[in-house]
Parts: sequence; structure tokens; C-alpha cells
Amino acid sequence: MAKLIMWNIITLDGYFEGSKKWDLPFHELVWGEELEKLSIEQLESASYLVFGRVTYEGMASHWKKEKGRIADLMNSIPKLVFSKTLKNTEWNNSHLIKTNASEKISELKATHEKNLFLFGSADLASTFIKDGLFDILRIGIAPVILGQGSPLFKPGIKVELRLQSERQLKNGGIVLDYRI
Repeated sequence: MAKLIMWNIITLDGYFEGSKKWDLPFHELVWGEELEKLSIEQLESASYLVFGRVTYEGMASHWKKEKGRIADLMNSIPKLVFSKTLKNTEWNNSHLIKTNASEKISELKATHEKNLFLFGSADLASTFIKDGLFDILRIGIAPVILGQGSPLFKPGIKVELRLQSERQLKNGGIVLDYRI
């Protein structure tokens, strides 16, 4: 059975982006050989990448023109885009789903062996948390306090987590895996 895994990098104060969409300079603080290796491992274990509309549009814009091992994987792995407003998808192997996000994820978890990874997509993540679909919340913490921005976890979300593992990065970041 596949696992649904959230992968996000946040600031120490909980923001996954600054006050503007795609304001992500803190990612550079933790990026390096260790996260590159983790990214490749995750992508090689993925049957699908999962996105909400905003994250999908930003990722598609970036990865369609990139080169290298990570770009090759990002561009070849099937992608599920959950959106009620998006008209079509143009990124390779992307599939638009307009309804029943949790139902679709439940079905895929039951019928696939390789994992599903949700990147960014805080609103969609909130839906999956509320519906109890995540197996692992994998959070990279950048050693910076941003002071403002978009929080990864929306107000009203309450869930008890169990720490499964932690990895300290050479550059001061940390990667935490929580089981729900």
C-alpha cells in the first residue's frame, strides 16, 4: 500500500512562503548535497506527485525548463493536480482532478505500492490532514525566523503527531518525519 507523504520546507516560525506567492529565499539556506540526495530518493520512490493549483503552476513553470537528475524525475513522474478553477494542464504527465480529492488519494493509496508526495499546497494539505490521509509529514526546517508569510498549517488544524525520525543537516537545517 502506498503512503501519502507531505514534503515541505518551512521557516522556524512555520511559514512555507513569505508574504508573496513563491517568496522562498529561505530554501537556499538548507539546500545542499543532503537535500539533493533526499529529493532524488523521494522522487525515485514516487508513483505520483500531488499538487494544488498554485503550487502546480509554480512547479510547472520552474521544472519544465530545468535540467539534471531531479528535473528529469520531476518532469517524468505522473502528477495529480487538484483544482476547481484550472482549465487544463500543460506540464508533462499531469492529470487534472476537479472533485473528490480525498477519495482519489484514498483510492491511489490502496492500489499503488510506490508513494504519493504532496509538495507545498497548504490548502490541499489541510484537507488531507482533516481527512486523516497523510502517513508522514516530512518537514524541512530552515534556520530562519521570517516574521510573516503564509503558514503551512492553517488555523483550526489540530492533530497529534509522533516523531519518527530527525536528520540534522550540515547547513543548520533539520528534516523531521512525523507519523500521524
